Amino acid sequence: MAGDQRGTRRRYSKEMKAQVIAQCELPGASVAKVAMSHGINANVVHGWRKLARGASGAPVAHPREFVPVALEAAVMPHTGERGIEVEVRRGAVTMKITWPLSTAADFAAWMRELLR
Repeated sequence: MAGDQRGTRRRYSKEMKAQVIAQCELPGASVAKVAMSHGINANVVHGWRKLARGASGAPVAHPREFVPVALEAAVMPHTGERGIEVEVRRGAVTMKITWPLSTAADFAAWMRELLR
């Protein structure tokens, strides 16, 4: 067996860790490439990301900017026929959708894609 080799453990500042984690969270970023660019082992960076997420295991949240979109009100012809009425809730957002019965197949395809 070779002689006892004891390396010194490298220490990184909180700012450096935050910078590396932020670079890893960018769209299309590779943890391995970011780590390599800083001369750090990718396993170390994965550990930092895990600690940043906390016990919940959820990815670090980045605030997203709300972009309002103006839509013209859809005018449904009143034929006396009731449409398909659906209320979809996702978190704090609620959407109320009325779909004409004449296009029920289109509604089914849309709903299937929504629920994927």
